[in-house]
Amino acid sequence: MMIMKTLIVLERKGIVTRCPLELRLRKVTGGVSWKAIISYRLKRIEFVDSSLVVKHAEAIPNNVSGQMASGFSRKAFTSYKEKKIEFGDPSLVEKHIENAQNELAGKGSGISDELITLEVMSPDVCDLTLIDLPGIARVPLKGQPDDIANQTKSLIKKYIEKHETINMVVVPCNTDIATTEALKMAKEVDLDGKRTIAILTKPDLIDVGTEINILAIAQNKLIPLRKGYIMVKCRGQKQIDDKIPLEEASRMEKHFFENHNYFRCLLDKGTATIKCLAARLTEHLIDHIKKSLPLLDEQIKKQLWDLKKDLKECKGGPPQDPQGARHFLIQTLTGFTDKIKFLSSGELIIEDNLFVQLRTEFQEWNNHLNRTKFPLNGLTADIKECSQRYRGRELLGFSNYRVFEMVLQDHVAKLKEPAIESLNAIKDIIIKQFNDVSYQCFRNYPFLLSIAANKIDNIQSSQHAKAEQRILEQFAMENMIYTQDPIYLKILNEISKGTEKFSEDQIPGIDKRSQYSEMLQAYYEIVVQRMADQVPMLISFFMLKEAALLLCTEILTLLERANVSEMLHEDSKISRRRIDLQSRLERLSIAQEKMGSFIGGV
Repeated sequence: MMIMKTLIVLERKGIVTRCPLELRLRKVTGGVSWKAIISYRLKRIEFVDSSLVVKHAEAIPNNVSGQMASGFSRKAFTSYKEKKIEFGDPSLVEKHIENAQNELAGKGSGISDELITLEVMSPDVCDLTLIDLPGIARVPLKGQPDDIANQTKSLIKKYIEKHETINMVVVPCNTDIATTEALKMAKEVDLDGKRTIAILTKPDLIDVGTEINILAIAQNKLIPLRKGYIMVKCRGQKQIDDKIPLEEASRMEKHFFENHNYFRCLLDKGTATIKCLAARLTEHLIDHIKKSLPLLDEQIKKQLWDLKKDLKECKGGPPQDPQGARHFLIQTLTGFTDKIKFLSSGELIIEDNLFVQLRTEFQEWNNHLNRTKFPLNGLTADIKECSQRYRGRELLGFSNYRVFEMVLQDHVAKLKEPAIESLNAIKDIIIKQFNDVSYQCFRNYPFLLSIAANKIDNIQSSQHAKAEQRILEQFAMENMIYTQDPIYLKILNEISKGTEKFSEDQIPGIDKRSQYSEMLQAYYEIVVQRMADQVPMLISFFMLKEAALLLCTEILTLLERANVSEMLHEDSKISRRRIDLQSRLERLSIAQEKMGSFIGGV
């Protein structure tokens, strides 16, 4: 859930704020005069190998690089250590912030995007949250990278472009306000100025004669902003060095505006002094929250929906009692076998449709068969050559059937390799589909997932050997060169295309050398029709239908084992993720409930 924040973008000489500083002001009662907690995260980085240290060292704060282990693991990762300090002396704020910045951004003038949170609890503050961001650096100082300007702008933009924020632009009165970089950046992310309020500082340092122009800006006449301008006079460096208390500084600020010839009207309108600024910011923040509540409510609902969906994928986990765990195991295993059966019968269990992929492979096999049918003139030439080579005692004009047989056998044998390639392709597809179903059912249980993967591989390998043997047997049977006479004559007449037609009565007269081409085509057409169906049916039966039944039987034998807890042992990541999702779901549910009651009361 997004948190409503007011942002202060400071524009100063040099870099004072070097890390984003979230200031949480909490008005409290009950004996607490002043209390603060500063917290931030220290980053720890480990690299794949030591050669990367030199490459990354310049971008890592001194304290972080000093924490690097001397031995490097095989993978890089980043971890964080939370640091929290509680104190009760307001004078220590600057010291603790400086120490935190040095730890996060290194000593010097570098910057870091790591957030520092300072929570102040006192009866003298208003309920308000602000974020102080680094000022825009135009020229790199000593020890700063050349792209420091881009770094600061990128860091600032990351915060101010969020629609849940109110952007507070701090601009000194003694500069050209219209061209200030901070105001320009605010306009880029907030074109109509709905989320921008400008703070004019150092009104005591402006040149004589410029008061009217400054007043026109403060009155929102020259550079209009929906939320307008507030003018403040902060403590000067001498007052800070003299340790002038904030209460005294506040009185001095009010006195300044009351006695100023031009700016006293701002005090009357409530657009001057830090006290007015705090009140105005609180009003703006409350108004902004009210307008953003419907959007926040929608965000909570969407996140709740996504969380419930993710949590459903993690399931509830196995029961702890033995009887409940065994019943859970039965449900899990039967759920897997049911999906495998549905998959093998054509149900859409996996997003990638199995039977669409099978048809595609079988269609390619059929296309290959059709491509081998034409031209068959080469076979006719082969017959003539073989007739001369293997001619026996027969007279000229008499055919040797063995020659016809040998030519067809050689041609059909060339189909073996493509058939086995089709078998291998189908095996890969089915293994992937079976493993996808296994992951669906067992992804939380590494033992079951591993067992299922092994059984799938073993069964597919065994079935592959069976299917290959049957395919080779089919090719061996094709060496017989056999078909029923009516079938052969039917195809032969279809191929003749209007020429001489043959019938069973004419069988003795069919043996003509002039008909060899048609006779070869007729028989090979029969072979193609047989193989176009037979090979896919063999593959489907052994690799899918029978393999699915064997896999279901093998998986259900796991119920005979006694080590139920081992089989249902969850991956620790899954368990942690479920706990995290449940925790987030509880928090979001509470947030939704409170948001509903809050919206109803607004």
